[in-house]
Amino acid sequence: MCLGIPGKIISIEENDLGVRMGKVSFGGIVKEACLAYTPEAQVGDYVIVHVGFAISRLDEEEAQQTLEMLAELEEVAAEQGESLTYILQ
Repeated sequence: MCLGIPGKIISIEENDLGVRMGKVSFGGIVKEACLAYTPEAQVGDYVIVHVGFAISRLDEEEAQQTLEMLAELEEVAAEQGESLTYILQ
């Protein structure tokens, strides 16, 4: 199973090919994501990122709820001696 994770856009620029790319923070871990599918996204917005592509925008409340649910899943996985990464594969 694949999972899209919410992150906050902290900067936007175009790459050498003219594609909008953004630096997206996932709880302090910053990754680059393609913003081509979310042309309306701006710095400060939350987006769902799947395999390096921002696939939709969401508001901060939705993002926080999703992050809280993922944290709960991680806790349950840890209690069972598993990794959330392993369970979601």
